[in-house]
Amino acid sequence: MVQQLPPRRFTPCTETATDYPVLLIDSDAPLLDLHACLRERLNAALEHLNLMACSSLPDFAECDLNNVANTARILVQDVSDVFRVVEQRGFDTSPPS
Repeated sequence: MVQQLPPRRFTPCTETATDYPVLLIDSDAPLLDLHACLRERLNAALEHLNLMACSSLPDFAECDLNNVANTARILVQDVSDVFRVVEQRGFDTSPPS
């Protein structure tokens, strides 16, 4: 008989800069707080990308474009990670082993 471990309270965020996860999501946080976190990051990413869409390319150096793209990627990755926690709670599924 295989014994299932209880779900971990803290879910690691996806890391691309480190080998070890340093940012964690409290899987037991109230859904309203998780939603507020999602909303804040998604709105920031959208505003960030909207700024770029309304600007002309000659206004920016190549490093500026890379910074904007990387910032948006990090924010969207955070949103994806928190959504995963919300889905696991909302759909009552355990995280993949």
